[in-house]
Amino acid sequence: MPNPFRKARIFLGETSTELKKAVWPTKSELRDSTIVVFFATLLLGAYVALADFSVYNWIQLLMDWVRS
Repeated sequence: MPNPFRKARIFLGETSTELKKAVWPTKSELRDSTIVVFFATLLLGAYVALADFSVYNWIQLLMDWVRS
């Protein structure tokens, strides 16, 4: 019967080896990337909110026009 923990041990060993090869960002690169993501999220949120507000008002205008 094969050892069930052998595959897990091999996987964890290979994962550890690959993580040591990774190039991790410096503190300033991480900060700069975080700021870019934060502002991109704000801009996208503002765009979606504006588009939603515009479509809602257009539909309300059309519904009022049809009812009259």
